Amino acid sequence: MVGVQRRILPGFGLSLGFTLAYLSLIVLIPLSAVFLKTATMSAGALWEAISAPRVVATYRLSFGASLLAAAVNVVFGLMLAWSLVRYSFPGRKLVDALIDLPFALPTAVAGISLTALYAKNGWLGQYLEPLGIKIAFTPTGVLVALIFIGLPFVVRTVQPVLEDLEAEVEEAAASLGASRWQTVIRVVLPALLPALLTGFALAFARAVGEYGSVIFIAGNLPMVSEITPLIIITKLEQYDYAGATAVASVMLVFSFVLLLLINLLQEWTRRSARKVS
Repeated sequence: MVGVQRRILPGFGLSLGFTLAYLSLIVLIPLSAVFLKTATMSAGALWEAISAPRVVATYRLSFGASLLAAAVNVVFGLMLAWSLVRYSFPGRKLVDALIDLPFALPTAVAGISLTALYAKNGWLGQYLEPLGIKIAFTPTGVLVALIFIGLPFVVRTVQPVLEDLEAEVEEAAASLGASRWQTVIRVVLPALLPALLTGFALAFARAVGEYGSVIFIAGNLPMVSEITPLIIITKLEQYDYAGATAVASVMLVFSFVLLLLINLLQEWTRRSARKVS
């Protein structure tokens, strides 16, 4: 028939049905099972499971180290992406390829490598520990591991935006009398802010649930360097399924709230940028 447009994909109803079914099987049903299992606990047992001093200490370490690692990655990820996009130097392609190494490297291998590097007799640890800087088997080691696995998220999120941001924009700002810092703060950063927030959110989300690369370098000392995923694994090994899902539910809620706030801030920055433009 004339005027009828043929679509490659199925109609809206069928596409939405497939999407919801796939999303339910992969995401919604497993997450719902966590909350349903937690709901079998009494209020007193639930509060006792999620507010035990040992569990609260893991919250502080997991969320605190994840936020700090994501913030560090935003700063150094931006610098690394800027160097790769704006400059040409020997070995540039090699550095660009190495950024994706944490994606391909098994997390357990990353944890063992970092432990061997920063342990007391490691390549770097043997020089740092005499100076009073202990990294392996401390919260600092957890932070180092989370920075390692989160850096690619920031670089790969910011890099395409930088490539689309033409250097002529910076040259125009300089020709109008702006200093380097004024150009960075008033021209470059506003354009990169949504991408930086996205990279921060991705790095944080990856760090919160990280287990393999952290478990070896953390030392897993209760109340000191024990992470929340390890508490969940420990409860599962003790057949305390309700307690494990209770702690997992707290992680889910906290992570969802933080990611929601970051997404709202990201949307606000986009709207502000549109109004300015």
